[in-house]
Amino acid sequence: MANPGFAITLAIVVITTFITYSEGAPRAFFVFGDSLVDNGNNNFLATTARADSPPYGVDYPTHRPTGRFSNGLNIADLISKQLGADPTLPYLDPALDGDKLLVGANFASAGIGILNDTGIQFVNILRIYDQLDLFQQYQQRVSALIGAEQTTRLVNGALVLITLGGNDYVNNYFLTPISVRQLQYNIQDYSHVVITEYSKILTRLHDLGARRVLVTGTGPLGCVPAELALWSSNGECANELQQASKIFNPLLVQMTTRLNQQLSSDIFVAVNAMELQNDFIDKPKEFGFVTSKIACCGQGPYNGLGLCTTASNLCTNRDEYAFWDAFHPTEKANKIIVKTIFTGSNKYMSPMNLSTIMAIDSL
Repeated sequence: MANPGFAITLAIVVITTFITYSEGAPRAFFVFGDSLVDNGNNNFLATTARADSPPYGVDYPTHRPTGRFSNGLNIADLISKQLGADPTLPYLDPALDGDKLLVGANFASAGIGILNDTGIQFVNILRIYDQLDLFQQYQQRVSALIGAEQTTRLVNGALVLITLGGNDYVNNYFLTPISVRQLQYNIQDYSHVVITEYSKILTRLHDLGARRVLVTGTGPLGCVPAELALWSSNGECANELQQASKIFNPLLVQMTTRLNQQLSSDIFVAVNAMELQNDFIDKPKEFGFVTSKIACCGQGPYNGLGLCTTASNLCTNRDEYAFWDAFHPTEKANKIIVKTIFTGSNKYMSPMNLSTIMAIDSL
């Protein structure tokens, strides 16, 4: 026989959750993408694309590795902080349950790209359509807590961040000196293929209820320490990878503009990550960095070869470095990126920055 007391308790929990949500907690936040925003999903997967060992996390509040590819907080964490919300938990983390689901979730997985064959060397990662399937599963779980109607409101009112594209170049097109994709396409045509696929992903995200989506482009790929170590003899950025970024970012703005026109609403906001990062890469000292070429953690030229491990060179002051490891910014650089996402001009944010979005949505 069922325990009536249990039924009453369960009803109270559900009602309390409903009241908490409807009384205006910070908007939910959902994160999709790659290692720039992965906050630990890959810790739960059998893959080499992991950041769960020291010295990753050396400046995180716990001073322990969390799965973030950073010395501390990543872009998603810092946006959560600005929103006044708790950081979203990795969706694969068993701790993400009950009321914590209402904060949102992070579905990102290091190594993935827009194209399904990107990052195949990492084997067991959450490719972007896997992430979207989990987002659908998330909504079913939340519906069991607060009902379908309130779940739709939560998702429609949420902020979404999606960060993709870089791996489609560094871990696909330029992965080897002559790759399969290079034999198929020149860089211009390949970029159009990638953008076309990105458009399909964003359309699917909209179909799943997303109504405010920050869509980041690629940073200056040829300037990261990993590519400097491979291609640069004098510290100049790798030309072909820079060309890829210069092609991709304007195409992204055009594509998101077109989608917004089709939907008759500014759903998608393009973040020109190349322009945004060029500022502190070109003029590091103006932003308090000693260098934007050498990674804090690594080995070889520019500390750009191999993984960041306990055996690597490790800088003592992470705030003096724009790059933490061979590919990823330091927490300080991430703070500069997020500040520009909130307040940047149309040079960086199209059609508007995040502060403007929040002001509009608060009306």
